[in-house]
Amino acid sequence: MTEMNENPVAILPEIFLAAGAVLGLLLGAWLPRSRQWIVGAVAGAVCTAGIVAAAVAASGSPTAVFGDSFAVDPLTGACRVVILGGGLIVLALSLRPLHADRREAEFYVLLQLALLGAVMLAAAQDLLLLAAAYLLASIPTYTLAGFRKDGPGTEAALKYYVVGALLGVLLLTGITLVYATGRATSYPLLATALEDAPEALLATGVLGALAGLLFKAGAVPAHFWVPDAVQGSSPPVAALLATLPKIGALAAAFRLGAVPLAGGPLPWAALIAVLAAASMTLGNLAAFFQSDVKRLLAYSTISQVGYLLMPVAVVTASDRAQPALLYYLAAYTVTNLGAFAVVCALPGRTTVDDYRGLARERPLLSVSLVVCLLGLVGTPPTAVFLGKLEVFSAVIDGGYVWLAVLAAINTVASVFYYLRWIVPALSRDDRRTPKGGRQAYDEGSRTARTVACTAAAASVVLGVIGGPVLALLDSPLTR
Repeated sequence: MTEMNENPVAILPEIFLAAGAVLGLLLGAWLPRSRQWIVGAVAGAVCTAGIVAAAVAASGSPTAVFGDSFAVDPLTGACRVVILGGGLIVLALSLRPLHADRREAEFYVLLQLALLGAVMLAAAQDLLLLAAAYLLASIPTYTLAGFRKDGPGTEAALKYYVVGALLGVLLLTGITLVYATGRATSYPLLATALEDAPEALLATGVLGALAGLLFKAGAVPAHFWVPDAVQGSSPPVAALLATLPKIGALAAAFRLGAVPLAGGPLPWAALIAVLAAASMTLGNLAAFFQSDVKRLLAYSTISQVGYLLMPVAVVTASDRAQPALLYYLAAYTVTNLGAFAVVCALPGRTTVDDYRGLARERPLLSVSLVVCLLGLVGTPPTAVFLGKLEVFSAVIDGGYVWLAVLAAINTVASVFYYLRWIVPALSRDDRRTPKGGRQAYDEGSRTARTVACTAAAASVVLGVIGGPVLALLDSPLTR
């Protein structure tokens, strides 16, 4: 019989998020509208405390708690830090737009619950906990997508919910079939039970479970919701949807391939490699034709998921897969959130042509935009550059040279649609000043501008100090 090992200290970051959400609900019911920002301050304190607790827990040896259902290892630790750090950035981007909103406290509560779901996805080592984490990571984000209650927001929430509900049913069905095949829900027990499992039944179950994770990651073929949900949501929520849920989903897929399916009969590596190739290629092709900046970033995130799926494909074939995935997740998060911070800082500019002349008006912001967009391409010395090198090395080491070649071609191709945004921003604006003056376009938060500059600088710094960071991420998973 498995020892429960009910150690609440091991899940302090998750306890902080849950307690912060409950406290936020109570405070929001009593505070006047002008002081709802206190709930946001509590959420910020919770995320900061969670990062500290996660860093302390990461210094210990890998373990599993609560009946081996919750793993505390380098994968969980890195995802905790990245998700909670990204949550702090989204909070900072939300302060000005939500100030004195009648539902300001609700936003902060929903954000904490979404972060909690993403962290639990990354740490889940049991099929039942995986299902619960999926629901917790999904339901708050459905609400956040339509938080503004306008036409585009309502459409975004509806499409997001319909696709999520469908693929959520597939995930639950898949989990049921895997349980029927292996007679267990714990990953360590399934690792042994699935070695001689019926391939057809197991394949059906795994495909169903994978469908739900691909939805949260925004990967092909479960990517249809991404452009509409990101474009229709408010910029801070768009930044959240396009970045943070992906971390938990990709970590969950990595753990699924590393533990229960490692010795199974399914061609896991080939399946994920094909999905990675389709995601990066279709995302890039669709991004070429976008003029709306949020929609362009949405298709960019689909292509980025393709690169992030590459180490998931070679999880059992290369020792470089884990540090490559975790480093790329951190690099992508800070860089992508930096690009969305620029969008938050200039809410009146919705198309790439609206950014014309930005370098002259706001030079620091334009530099941040260029650094983040070129960073998403993988230009040195940004963090994504080193992340892509590690990912390419991992898949080559795992025997998928063709995937590395295709990824390199897609990286070169992505330069062109990022340049469609960069070139106007660096060009001179000879158009007539719009009614109300240029200031009519630039009513964004000073905090958002600060976040954009900080994220761009962090992307460069993380790229420079990548070696020591990668060394910290190269430790075994809990099995």
